[in-house]
Parts: sequence; C-alpha cells; structure tokens
Amino acid sequence: MTTFASGTTASNSKDGLTRDALTVLQPGFTGTTAPDWLLRRLGEGLASVGLFGRNIASPEQLAALTAQLRVERDDVLVAIDEEGGDVTRLEVRTGSSFPGNHALGAVDDVSLTEDVARELGRRLAACGVNLNWAPSADVNSNPSNPVIGVRSFGADTDLVARHTAAYVTGLQAAGVAACTKHFPGHGDTAVDSHHALPRIDADLSVLQSRELVPFRAAIAAGSRAVMSAHILVPALDPDRPATLSRRILTGLLREELGYDGLIVTDGMEMQAISATYGIERGSVLAIAAGADAICVGGGLADDDTVRRLRDALVSAVRAGELPEERLADAANRVRALAEWTAAASAISGTATATSGATAGTGAGATPAAPRAVVTGGSATAPEAHHRNGLNGSNASNATSGSNGTGGSNASNGSGGSLGTSGSNGTGGAVDVGLVAARRALTVTRSASYTPLTGAPFVAALTPVANIAVGDETPWGVAAELARLLPGTETGSFTGEDAGSSALAAAGSRPVVAVVRDEHRHPWMAAALDSLLAARPDSVVVEMGVPQSAPRGALHIATHGAARVCGQAAAEVIAGE
Repeated sequence: MTTFASGTTASNSKDGLTRDALTVLQPGFTGTTAPDWLLRRLGEGLASVGLFGRNIASPEQLAALTAQLRVERDDVLVAIDEEGGDVTRLEVRTGSSFPGNHALGAVDDVSLTEDVARELGRRLAACGVNLNWAPSADVNSNPSNPVIGVRSFGADTDLVARHTAAYVTGLQAAGVAACTKHFPGHGDTAVDSHHALPRIDADLSVLQSRELVPFRAAIAAGSRAVMSAHILVPALDPDRPATLSRRILTGLLREELGYDGLIVTDGMEMQAISATYGIERGSVLAIAAGADAICVGGGLADDDTVRRLRDALVSAVRAGELPEERLADAANRVRALAEWTAAASAISGTATATSGATAGTGAGATPAAPRAVVTGGSATAPEAHHRNGLNGSNASNATSGSNGTGGSNASNGSGGSLGTSGSNGTGGAVDVGLVAARRALTVTRSASYTPLTGAPFVAALTPVANIAVGDETPWGVAAELARLLPGTETGSFTGEDAGSSALAAAGSRPVVAVVRDEHRHPWMAAALDSLLAARPDSVVVEMGVPQSAPRGALHIATHGAARVCGQAAAEVIAGE
C-alpha cells in the first residue's frame, strides 16, 4: 500500500510533477473490480477514482470494490454521480430509493431534504464512497432545459438556495463530501453540454440575483467541492466556457465568492469541451483557470486516457503553459479533501453504527408514512394538492400550504424522525425516500374519479433519456401497479403514432398514461390528446417537470421518475 496524503514520495512513485499530474485526475474504468492498470496508477500517485453505473452490481460488491482500491491507497477519494431521483448509479438497475431534487423542492421542507441527503450519504459511506458529485444547485429557469429539469430543486432562486444548503449539510453529516454543481449555473440553457456548448446570455445582474445565489448558499453551508459547468456565459467571460475560464473559476468563485474548497470539472469528454478544445488541452486550460480535479471516465475509461492527461499536464508545465505551483496547489487541494473525508468518516461512523443498530425494529422504529388524502365530495372542477402524509383527521388541510401539514411532525410527514434511523422498509419502518416521494405528489382529480380496482394497461410515452440520466434505469409506474393490481400490463410508445398504438394495445382495459416532460415533446402531447379524446377516464402520470396543465380523470405529478416516485403514484392510483 502507498499513501501520499502528506505529499511525500514513495519508492515506487515517479517525480513530484508527475505525481501531482496524476493526483488531479478523477478517472473512471470499466468492470466491477479494479483493473490492474488502475491499481498501478494509485500506487504512482492517482488520488481519485470515479464510479459509474457500469461499476456497480450491489452494495456488497461496491463495498468490496472500494476496499480493493483502499488496499492500494487508503486515502483514495471514491467519487460517484449519485443525485438520487432520475440520476442514480447506486441503484442504476432498479431505480432510486430517493426522489430527486425537484420532488424535494415541491415539498419545500428543508428538514426533509437534509434527512434524505443524510440517508443517501449514509448508504454511500457504507459502500466506501466518500465524494458525491451532487447536489445540482442549478435554478431551472428555462422550462425547455434538456439536461437539468427534475435534477433542479425548482425555478425559484431562494427555494433552490435553501434546499442546496440543506442537501450539502445532510450529505456531509454522513461523512461524504458534497460537490455542488454546475457552477455558475446550468439552469437557463436549451442545449445539453454532453452534446454541444450551451450559452447563457443573461446579464450580470440576473446572474448575481439568480444563478449565483444557490452557490453562495452552498459555500456558506461548507460544500467541500464545487463542479464547474461547460457553458459559455458572455457576461462573465465572452471567450471561454466556465470550466476553462480563469475569470469564472478564480476571479468569481475563488476571489469574489470566497470559496476555498476543491473545484472539480464536469466530464471532460463531454462534447462541449472535447469537440472544441480536446480533452488534453481542455484539461490543461482547466487547471490553469483554477480547477483542481479533472473528471473524466464517463465515456473514456482506460489507462490510455489517464496517461494522455497526465502527460499533457506535465508537458504543459515544462513548456511554461501551466505554472508548476498551480498544479501543485490543485494536487494539495485534492489531498486536503481526502484528509477531510477520512476525519469526517471517523466522526460519522459512530453515529451511523449506533443509529443503524435498531433500524426498522422494535418500538422505536419509524412508523409507516401515511398515505395520500384525495378529497372527494361534489367538486365540479379538478382539485389539486400535494400529497403530504396527511392522516384522515387533517384532510381539510390538503390545500393549506406547500406541505399541507399543521402538526408537530410537518418536517417529515410521518410522526417520527427519519433519515438517520437506517430503516430499510421492513418491520413497520419506511425509508425517508418513500416518505419524501409520497409528500411530493401533486394530485388533481375529477369529482367522478374512483381508484382503479382492476388491472390497467400502462402506456409509457417514452422520450429519449439524456446522457446524465441514462437509458438503463427503469422508470414509470407499471412495476408498482402490477404489485398492487396483479395482471397490469405495459407498453412503451414513441413518435407520431404513439397515441393510436397505445389505444390499440390497451383494448378495453383502463389506461394509465405515463409521460415525462410533456411540454418539451410535441409528439407526446399529441399522443396524450388522442388517448384522452378516446378514453377521457384515463389516468395521467407526469414524471418530469409538470409544466403542462393537468388533464385526465386523475392527474399525478410526481416531480421525478425515481422508483419511489412510481411507487407513491401507484398507491394513489390503486387507492392504497
């Protein structure tokens, strides 16, 4: 085992310059065990490893993988892109146990957000992950944004700021460093930086009062890392994207906002950088601009990539294009974060072990989260409310506020403390993620609607997933409805004939139409038009940003497509 936390050189390491160049890289790899080349690079000075869905089969396997890495380097930073909600790596094959930011913003209970982040952090820490590339602090001010959407807490600046701070606090309380992203704000874009370079033309006053406010809140909350965005913001720098801009990373983030933690780039193989600068030159420019760690490995995940980036950094220093002291400073910030994670893990480990000892058992177990209250009566127009864990006696409060609860347990909607118990959904306990998903629902129904009692046909109107979300994670309500209403069947439909195809497949069965960002996809809106024209009694579940007006006999906005969001919606559909 070799350890470089103090910056000393082990006998099998290369010179300090090469070691520093390796230290600032955060590469990925393929497979569920560490390849020999990665272990060798850890021995030479590599200090961080990025994990993706392809690296994870189970919590036990992930724990074994991170232990394997720490045999070679015990202070290694193990990073992951685990936002919960639509963007999950820990549960890439099943869907997340935690709703994403947009659902948490819909509830607007900062205590709940902190609880969710703490429990997510606890699960990551238990698997040996100590750096999470989350949360997203982007204000989703552009409803047509193709890559942020439900990854944002919302379109309200102050709401995003307070929930970003709560998320950072909760995650880091579990001993996992937060990496707040995407600085200086990716919410007002209509282009996905995975494919091209987005441009934000807001003036400086708008940026200061909107985009930067959540990042100020994250810094005040102690976010240990901040991730840069591959976006061009002419009001801040007309020439270079934020990741490569000294004006933005050093002048704005470091000097004006006073941030002193680790600055991580977004994935350098994304087309916004790789197609315009190339990953080698882009990495040199990023470090020179003030970035401390180069994220790469979502698409390029091999030893050759690590070697190319290492050599590019070393060559840039030797050619006078990158000051050696800037590279050394970046490497030292990486090592400082590794030291923080080790100390934080030691502190939080006792609390985790203590709280987890009785999780989900005995008299102290968290009670089950209350189900939705859907008001009935003689209403002639649809009635909308958030599903916020109300019991029957509080049904009259269903429209009284953002969380619809007036009792002492409004912060968690469950009558018990959540997020630190380690509950696993057994023995009468319910995970904080499911509590949050239930509370996040907005339900709009016609007066004549009654819950389904027979097996429906679920028509999933399926858009192309963006790269951040990926297409390997299941979404929707069909699996959960099949559990509650055996015999439920489903089909996926896309394109101009999606509506007619779904109707033909459904036959005479009740229809549940599931959409994702209906407002961004004209074909999806047209398909829903034809479905509802033929079957006005259909249920509609919107699992993206609910910009379109509610319609259908029952409309449920889940504010995200996590597995627990689907479960919460299915409960309402089936009258659970």
